Amino acid sequence: MERLRTPPAMRSWADARRAEGARIGLVPTMGCLHEGHVSLVRVAKETGCSAVAATIFVNPTQFGPGEDFEKYPRDEARDLAMLEAAGVDAVYLPGVKDMYPEGHQTFIEVTGVSRGLCGAARPGHFRGVATVVAKLFLAAKPHVAVFGEKDCQQLAVIRAMTRDLDFGVEIVGAPIVREEDGLAMSSRNAYLSGGDRIAARCLSRGLFRAKDLFGKGERDAGTLVAAAGAAIDGEPLAKLEYAEGRDPVTLAPLSGRADAVTILVAAKVGPTRLIDNITLGN
Repeated sequence: MERLRTPPAMRSWADARRAEGARIGLVPTMGCLHEGHVSLVRVAKETGCSAVAATIFVNPTQFGPGEDFEKYPRDEARDLAMLEAAGVDAVYLPGVKDMYPEGHQTFIEVTGVSRGLCGAARPGHFRGVATVVAKLFLAAKPHVAVFGEKDCQQLAVIRAMTRDLDFGVEIVGAPIVREEDGLAMSSRNAYLSGGDRIAARCLSRGLFRAKDLFGKGERDAGTLVAAAGAAIDGEPLAKLEYAEGRDPVTLAPLSGRADAVTILVAAKVGPTRLIDNITLGN
């Protein structure tokens, strides 16, 4: 497994793989890997990618003032071992100065799908996401890029950016991977312990409650969202940030009857901000 630390080194690797006729898959991450990330590698391989690159970069431009950029969990040695075991061919590990050299002044902003939800709670977050993903695409030159569906709004932002800027990259969403108790896997779960870890189950519990109602025939988006939100509101250690029903394709807000709906929730459990979602219907 090759380890590449500069944009020219990543581009050189990508050019060589393309010259060989390889189909390149890219799995962007911020490190602190878990089984959810490993599943993205598997999905990349399943799409027919013969060369898979992963990236590890904690992107400062998607963190706002007072957020957890400095304390975001990092363990490069462990991450590299996991990626090698998963069969990754190359890992791109740029530094902040490589990605944002002195004088950097260009950013990408995706309007529409970035509004509301996490976009409202974290101003500037998706501008940072779109910018760094664009830079990763330009360096790695992938045919396919795989992102987890847990970050549902992020996935919508990346799809819109990729389409609007004609990157020619196929964006693949990979299903959420959950712990045995239902908690969606996340690098920020490392912050949870004791009662907070137990309380965090309220997010998935609420989503599964909505799923059960949907299975019994409930189609009112407001009722389904209320059921999900109530489970979080009922947990003393959790503070609900939002619970919303959105169109699964456009992320437009839904109300009234919905034969298909994505319910997205966000909450703080102790000091940790968690997100989760579920799509009901086709």
